[in-house]
Amino acid sequence: MEQYKKDFIDFMVECNVLKFGSFTLKSGRKSPFFMNAGAYTTGNQLARLGEFYAKAIHDNFGDNFDVLFGPAYKGIPLAVATAIAYHNLYEKEIKYCSDRKEEKDHGADKGSLLGYKIQDGDRVVIIEDVTTSGKSIEETYPKIKAQETTSDGIKIVGEIVSLNRMEKAPDSTKAALDVITEKYGFPARAIVSMADVVECLYTNGDKKIITDEIKKEIDAYYSEWGAK
Repeated sequence: MEQYKKDFIDFMVECNVLKFGSFTLKSGRKSPFFMNAGAYTTGNQLARLGEFYAKAIHDNFGDNFDVLFGPAYKGIPLAVATAIAYHNLYEKEIKYCSDRKEEKDHGADKGSLLGYKIQDGDRVVIIEDVTTSGKSIEETYPKIKAQETTSDGIKIVGEIVSLNRMEKAPDSTKAALDVITEKYGFPARAIVSMADVVECLYTNGDKKIITDEIKKEIDAYYSEWGAK
């Protein structure tokens, strides 16, 4: 496992973003772990977070993109922080764009987008915190494609999230990221997976965060909800 992935796992725990216990997800599932990107609240945390995303994007997609699209709301600070970090790390100017929940009908920046206005010829990476069901992309994808004026004028290079939960998407035996890749034709990747987390904090860790008891709960959860 790359060092930045190990550092990212420690970072999520340190920021109280990745927690272990008993949580009820939006889907109704009872989960022994939970990730909340809204817990990144300081300038230092956002700067470091942007660096982790930038490294993962560079790892997975190289420099073959121009724009980071962060769906509102949590995707907005992710896109901004990562665009800054990418410039600092790789000396490439990346634009950021987000959607508005409500279209703005006045001013110089009126419309449905915030930041850079995507157009034909752009190569876009979608950036999110986490996806369990894959439903968010059903809203994001058409918003991006609606900006093109010619067929396939805008290319979506891929999607990046913080954590691959590695659990079945609704009505599928596959993980949400795999479902997205198959349905939309672009790679959906994560900085780390739950397998990476377990390896780092349990298998090769001190078992203080993922204890033997929590590991049993994680195993039981994946026996029921784990992707094939």
